[in-house]
Amino acid sequence: MALTPSKMIPLGLDFPNFTLKDTVTLQDISSQDIKGPILVMFLCCHCPYVKYVEHEVTNITKDYAKDFSIIAISSNDAVNYPDDSPENLKKMAQTLGWKFPYLYDESQEVARQFDAACTPDFFIYNQSRKLVYRGQLDDSRPSNGKPLNGKDLRDALDAVIKGEEVSLDQKASIGCNIKWKT
Repeated sequence: MALTPSKMIPLGLDFPNFTLKDTVTLQDISSQDIKGPILVMFLCCHCPYVKYVEHEVTNITKDYAKDFSIIAISSNDAVNYPDDSPENLKKMAQTLGWKFPYLYDESQEVARQFDAACTPDFFIYNQSRKLVYRGQLDDSRPSNGKPLNGKDLRDALDAVIKGEEVSLDQKASIGCNIKWKT
């Protein structure tokens, strides 16, 4: 497992254009169908960092579902990492009761458009579809003893809801690297 930080790309970037298949409904979801504000999460099934936060992700997505369009994307190479196959992504979403699209990025082009680096990796776009947050869920990591509460992500989501500026004090997410095709 390669411990990888998110890239902390410049804020203000536009929401990328893409079309991906939802692993649960098998429907194509276009970025044009997704209205702002938007929470994007790069996740997968096998990463221990994702497994560690998956229940807090569930809580956050329930808490903010009425205010945000929410999507999860997995871009891992499912040939070499079969735990991250679309079928397993669907099982994960159903087991956790996720009500948002869980998209599979087989070509990995969408991960490149977002400049995603790890799982989990979080991005928030405001109503104008501009990037206002990229980074971690909170300071908690497996075995560091800090509370898993989604504080950083929740603070950013709350600021967007209130029409306030999102704090520029943003920390990189840490997790498994995206499993790029060779």
